[in-house]
Amino acid sequence: MGVVMPRLIQGFEECNLTMTAEAQKLAQYWSSRLAAESPEQSVAHRESIVLWLLGSDLQRFAQLNPEELNIANQGIEYRWKILHQRYLGIGRERAYGNLLTRLGSLVALRNKIQSWVSLSRDRQRSVMDVLQEVLQELLQNDKYMQQEMAAIAELTNDKRLRDSLLFASIEEYSMRPVRNQPLLVYRFVNYLRRIQRGGLTQVPSNELVKVVSEEILSEDNENAVNLTDNQAIAEYEAAQEIEDQQTLRQVVKQEFADYLQANLGEEAVEWLRLYLQGKCQDEIAKTLHKPIKEIYRLREKISYHAVRVFALKAKPELVDNWLAISLQEHNLGLTQNQWQQVYETLTPLGRKILDLRKAGKSMEAIAQELKLKTHQVMGEWTKVYFAAQSLRNQD
Repeated sequence: MGVVMPRLIQGFEECNLTMTAEAQKLAQYWSSRLAAESPEQSVAHRESIVLWLLGSDLQRFAQLNPEELNIANQGIEYRWKILHQRYLGIGRERAYGNLLTRLGSLVALRNKIQSWVSLSRDRQRSVMDVLQEVLQELLQNDKYMQQEMAAIAELTNDKRLRDSLLFASIEEYSMRPVRNQPLLVYRFVNYLRRIQRGGLTQVPSNELVKVVSEEILSEDNENAVNLTDNQAIAEYEAAQEIEDQQTLRQVVKQEFADYLQANLGEEAVEWLRLYLQGKCQDEIAKTLHKPIKEIYRLREKISYHAVRVFALKAKPELVDNWLAISLQEHNLGLTQNQWQQVYETLTPLGRKILDLRKAGKSMEAIAQELKLKTHQVMGEWTKVYFAAQSLRNQD
């Protein structure tokens, strides 16, 4: 027990949790991990996060065989990934926006919400409007989430950290797979049933059946479903991550093609299509019936627009999320050591701009705060962006 921080042990005891030897090892590992990956968090905050990551059922670790323990570790890793990438250290409004964006991207859920809205009289409501109502319903009526909120309140008095842990808990819970669908799909159905009983929906009962499959989970058989199947969660998350990447790739491809059409013309779009098929420049030149020198010049133009305009100015968030190099979630795709390297090479102005961007400020807001022109801020930010890109390309 000596290797585990005494304050962390005390934290478990204050929450009436008994640490097994396995839990102690995990606590020590995650304490070290958080110190390396989130040094900006205070010691007290990091210890609260460790308590949240391990959960209240510490006895379960002593009962797991090595394979099961490995799966449990994957579940903890998954929780940390959610918290670290989308919520920790981010302002409440932006973090909530990240939650809505993540859950709103679930295809099965979007389809059901859109189908229901199209059948109701209130067809002006967006998917996000309904999603927020479902989440509110989840927090008010779901026993698991109420237990989570109570546990988080015990872990820390810091409002910002509480919000971060709550948003991460909502995402992790909502994404749990039940019969090959995210749990939140079933919670949406429970929401429909409640508002129908209250007379708040104009959708007739027989039409509601079309929206809600017979296989949908009801409140009555909710307890029959294992919501802690870590292996199923791990497999689902891996498949979801691949699907998300493929979807993002298609979106980026289409958005960039539209951009090229508007700015460089049809020839550039055709070059992109052939390039993405794996064609070399000679093959592209033959297909387009153009001299090879002209194709190289076209490639340079497209490369310039791709990096200097599309990725940096036109659609930065889209590209950054696709490449997993967003500033808020991925620290520009840098490891902690690389991040420190980049930070040390920046001018005082560059560091200030980076810090403000990290805090979610727009270029215009930063320019106003620093009494600069927007193009000056953009110039400094471009230096930061390419410094990070150069360091990533060295790997």
